[in-house]
Order: sequence, then C-alpha cells, then structure tokens
Amino acid sequence: MKLFPLMIAAVACVVTALPAAADKLSLSQISSYFNGFRTAQGEFTQINDDGTISTGRLFIKRPGRVRFEYDPPEGTLVVADGDTVGIVDPKSNTGPEGYPLHRTPLKIILANKVDLSRERMVTGHASDGKTTTIRAHDPKNPEYGSIELVFTDDPVELRQWVINDDGGSQTTVVLGDLKTGMRLANDRFVIPGIGTGPKHNDR
Repeated sequence: MKLFPLMIAAVACVVTALPAAADKLSLSQISSYFNGFRTAQGEFTQINDDGTISTGRLFIKRPGRVRFEYDPPEGTLVVADGDTVGIVDPKSNTGPEGYPLHRTPLKIILANKVDLSRERMVTGHASDGKTTTIRAHDPKNPEYGSIELVFTDDPVELRQWVINDDGGSQTTVVLGDLKTGMRLANDRFVIPGIGTGPKHNDR
C-alpha cells in the first residue's frame, strides 16, 4: 500500500467561488497564515494517482500532528503523531504501517514554525490572478518529494495541495472550509495498533 495515495489528497467538497482577481501572496504572508493557527479541521476530497476519489474529515494540530478519517466504504485512517505517519487500513491483513513523518512533504506545513523563505525550500511561486500556488520541498532531502499549495486571498486560505512523492505518484487534496482554533485532544493523534515506538518503513 502506498503512503501518499492513501494519505493526503482531498478534493474539496466545494471550492467556493474565487475572487475575480487577486495579488500574488508573498512567502511571508503564506508562512504567517500557517503560523497563525495551531489547530484546524474540515472536510476533504482526495484524488489519487490512479483517478480514484476518496472523501473524509481532516484534523490538524501543529506541530507534527494530522489525522485523516476516510469515509466508508474505504474506512482508512491515517494519523501523524508528531514523529510517525501511521496507516490503518481495515482491509489489510498485515496491520498498521508506519513511516517517518520527516520523509514526507507534509512536514513542511506541520512544522512548529513554518518558514517558506528558507533557502531553496520553495521551487515555484506563481499566481493566475485568482490563486497563488507555491511548490516546496525539503532542500536537504529533495528526494522525499514535494508539495504544491494553492491559496486564495482576502482572507488568505489554503484551498488545495498536491503531493508529488518519491515514487512519481501524485495525490491531490482539495479542501473545504477549514475551521481553526478549536481544542483537539492529543489522543486523537495516537496511531491505533502501533502505540509508542512504532516500526518505521524507511524505504
């Protein structure tokens, strides 16, 4: 089972009407957007590399924690606990799988302090007049893949991301409206069946 096709890729329930025109957001504005909240939740729709579509709910608790609850009939659960990304697939006979969070492009937006101005982190930064898109990767480990982030302006909001993994697969996640600032208990980000000291798949 691939990590990224299961793990991220939500194509929003609805992407609301975009403004007629918008200035390109700066890297400082985008970094400030992420640093302006610690918790967030919302619905997502995921488009996998093979064209299949999944839906579910997303919970974020920075730094390092995210939870994807996939709707039936898939029923998959993907949880990052700050160190490990765990995939719990009810159809699997092998049990949960664990991967180091630092090997995924998601770590960029789950960092304690997001700083997209770091040298060589952002490799693309453009606007089509309605949205701003940036492409970022870990400059020390570009082989871990990249993430493309799409934002609208006024107010600044994350609308979509695309994960390009190290195997060449692409997963698109379109987000519904993200609500921020709620209380999310840490136990929501415990990986079922793995517990503490999970075995990593360091592929």
